[in-house]
Amino acid sequence: MIDLTTYGRPVGLTRPLVARITRIPEADPAKRSELALCVDDANTSADLTGYRAVLTTRRTDRVSNQMKDDTPCLVHGVQSLAHLADGDVVVIRPRTGLIRTLYRPASSHNALLVTERCNSFCLMCSQPPIDRDDSDLVAINLEAIRLMEPPPADLGITGGEPTLLGDNLFRMLTELKSRAPETKVHMLTNGRRFARPEFTATLAAVGHPRLTLGIPLYSDNASAHDYVVQATGAFDQTIQGLHQLARYEQAVEIRVVLHARTIPRLLSLAEYIYRNLPFARHVALMGLEITGFTRPNLEKLWIDPHDYVEELRSAVEYLWVRGMNVSIYNLPLCILPTALWKFARKSISDWKNVFLDVCDTCAVRERCGGFFKSALLKHSAHLHSMPAEYQST
Repeated sequence: MIDLTTYGRPVGLTRPLVARITRIPEADPAKRSELALCVDDANTSADLTGYRAVLTTRRTDRVSNQMKDDTPCLVHGVQSLAHLADGDVVVIRPRTGLIRTLYRPASSHNALLVTERCNSFCLMCSQPPIDRDDSDLVAINLEAIRLMEPPPADLGITGGEPTLLGDNLFRMLTELKSRAPETKVHMLTNGRRFARPEFTATLAAVGHPRLTLGIPLYSDNASAHDYVVQATGAFDQTIQGLHQLARYEQAVEIRVVLHARTIPRLLSLAEYIYRNLPFARHVALMGLEITGFTRPNLEKLWIDPHDYVEELRSAVEYLWVRGMNVSIYNLPLCILPTALWKFARKSISDWKNVFLDVCDTCAVRERCGGFFKSALLKHSAHLHSMPAEYQST
């Protein structure tokens, strides 16, 4: 587990500040203006002028005495700097002293949270929406994109619902296209706003060459889907949005979270996707993360994955034999029939990923995706360690 946040006491900070971390003092003053220097016992005598920020665990004026007016921000008394590495991009909040990591070059699980607002209210939302003005995230994320060196191979865009940003979403995508054209961008969206032809046309006009839209679909009928997302009319809007995206040749992925409300019609949904959404580049079938709204709704949602493997197998095989690209996410190998192992992906973000004690002696642990940290609250009753003969399966 990697902690992506820490707190300190900011001085001279009146608005959110985004900077790229360095742990080694930069010799050239001209290159310091984008950097936040982490000050520890090894570099307390360094020249601190010109940095965008200075971060230290010390609670003393010793560091501030080395700074001059062109270093606008000092954050002292930071809880920990150990998790910060050269090249990480962080945002520092003025009121709380929160230091949140936005980008880590060493990670393959980078994503930008672009808004906490949403026009759905999904029963199992892992990032419960907050109805507040978070427009400051636009400037924060644009600056984070500018500071990403090197650009990531893959980058997620998530929310809330990113399409609620309107033109500001297109600004971010345009910036990514300009600064990181080789980065594969995967945006999670409920797809509802793409029912508006002019909105989809504007997205297509951005012309990002490596953008994929991950759009959830939870049933083959409107009432069941709308119940899961808690929004009347959402199914019709999502389907219209998907077809508008196909009209403009935008890459889409269909995402299905597996729980008690989606499992009963999973095969019917697979058939619906094949017959009505054959343009989908990928179908992702995803285990439940027990966080956010899932916790208060757990009685409505929980089904032991062991108890739905036959429905899962039927849906996967239906799509696969018809040439659709299908994958399984967030489920450990020991629960799945070996016939489904080739569809299982290691996908849980490194800062959420854990293994349980039962995994310690498992022969396929290195191939397995493990669990969300939230699995410590509830997980399958059928977990077990796989013996050595399964290493070559």
